[in-house]
Amino acid sequence: MHDSETMPSAAPGSAPGTTGNAPAAGRSAAALPQEALEIASGYAFSGPALDLGALLWDGQCLPDVQIRIPLPMLNRHGLVAGATGTGKTKTLQLIAEQLSAQGVPVFLADIKGDVSGISAPGVAGDKVQERARDVHQEWTPTGYPAEFYALGGMGHGIPVRATITSFGPVLLSKVLQLNQTQEQSLGLIFHYADQKGLELVDLKDLRAVVTFLTSDEGKQELKGIGGLSTATAGVILRSLTAFEAQGMSPFFGEPEFDTSELLRTVSDGRGVVSVLELPEVQDKPQLFSTFLMWLLADLFHDLPEVGDADKPKLVFFFDEAHLLFNDASKAFLDSITQTVRLIRSKGVGVFFVTQTPKDVPADVLGQLGNRVQHALRAFTPDDQKALRATVKTFPNSAYDLEELLTGLGTGEAVVTVLSEKGAPTPVAATRLRAPGSLMGPVDSAVLDRAVTASPLYGRYAQAVDRESAYEKLTVAREGAVGSAPKGAPAKGRAAKEEASVVEQVVGSGLFKSLARSVGTQIGREITRSLFGTARRRR
Repeated sequence: MHDSETMPSAAPGSAPGTTGNAPAAGRSAAALPQEALEIASGYAFSGPALDLGALLWDGQCLPDVQIRIPLPMLNRHGLVAGATGTGKTKTLQLIAEQLSAQGVPVFLADIKGDVSGISAPGVAGDKVQERARDVHQEWTPTGYPAEFYALGGMGHGIPVRATITSFGPVLLSKVLQLNQTQEQSLGLIFHYADQKGLELVDLKDLRAVVTFLTSDEGKQELKGIGGLSTATAGVILRSLTAFEAQGMSPFFGEPEFDTSELLRTVSDGRGVVSVLELPEVQDKPQLFSTFLMWLLADLFHDLPEVGDADKPKLVFFFDEAHLLFNDASKAFLDSITQTVRLIRSKGVGVFFVTQTPKDVPADVLGQLGNRVQHALRAFTPDDQKALRATVKTFPNSAYDLEELLTGLGTGEAVVTVLSEKGAPTPVAATRLRAPGSLMGPVDSAVLDRAVTASPLYGRYAQAVDRESAYEKLTVAREGAVGSAPKGAPAKGRAAKEEASVVEQVVGSGLFKSLARSVGTQIGREITRSLFGTARRRR
């Protein structure tokens, strides 16, 4: 949508807990009721902060009371929630551009293709001007430095790829929709490949290893670590084949994306906004939501501990978060919870974006200190149940939150954040500011020019298919067949005299060439961390 369509006036109402159209002309903060004064004092921060908007109270917008988030508290994570069409995307844009201005890099997933406008100045439409007047915003059209990425190069963006080895078994199981038993078996396969130094760069590498381990030679290799049933291996192979048939191969391979690219600033000190363009894969939610988790887990691997910093190193917005948690295994959910808990100390803030708080598991929700809740609908019994559950997740409030949350207009929200001392602020109904950047997509030709002009384009644009597990196993198998003495029965060979396929691979010069690969660790198991993702050397 364009900005003239996204900032309508508020829903009518006059009691506390509802919103109205008229600004509080002439009504100063000193004249406010005691409850409103307490809310105002809760947002009177002394340090740097992001401006969200103006307080709504008793049916009026009070621009003298600004609702803000302290900059150091952005790494305490957050939730932006609300029904479709209530303004969540514009809230992300508003927060992201202020973070960029403060020198904080931002990562955004662009599901619908309408966030690319953050790179271009906004347009001063009538409703933007009206909103700016309502909240006393000095609105200036401003574009922000942005890089555009696309999973596997599908769509407008610099290709983002991961190797299978780096992606790990837990995340891959989520993408392949494997059950818990199959996930454990896949973990066994990764464990074996790691031990033998067989790097899994792309899907054909994984297929080659699974096929080998279910062959007569390979079955002996796995006996010492638990074995792999033929039936389970067959399920994994069929899942891989179906996955490839859906056109998923481009997402896995090299050059693998270096997530430190997300931490950049430009020469004037502003943080780069990294936008992952997902319209081309929006019908593959399991894929893109899990890829986002890989990016976050990879950052967790590499970043040092920083404790409580003056500002975050990165703020990561996880759009359509419910897709991440749907049908997730216990191991997957445990890893998400641990990542969110621990990555704060590395200076990374994570904001989940979804429709209702109940989309987020309780263990994760409890760690999200900053909340921006847009309007909810209550048309059905399930909607009403979700509304009541949402109200229970907020601190005690002077508002009637059930009434308030169903009466908010587009671009309005209920806010509570962590103060500079780390305590929750009072719940504040807020009329949000308008983003200064373009509220809508930039032209596709402009987007393509920005992508090809990026210094990162040459680094990642062209896929590379080097020698890895598939090639090593194929060459070793062919060599074993070619070196067999003519007429000699296989079962008559002494086991000590006949090297297995894997022994040939490990001992070969070709195998030793894996040392050229960044992150491959020959002769010992690859270090794996959260989600079973592999730690890479930079």
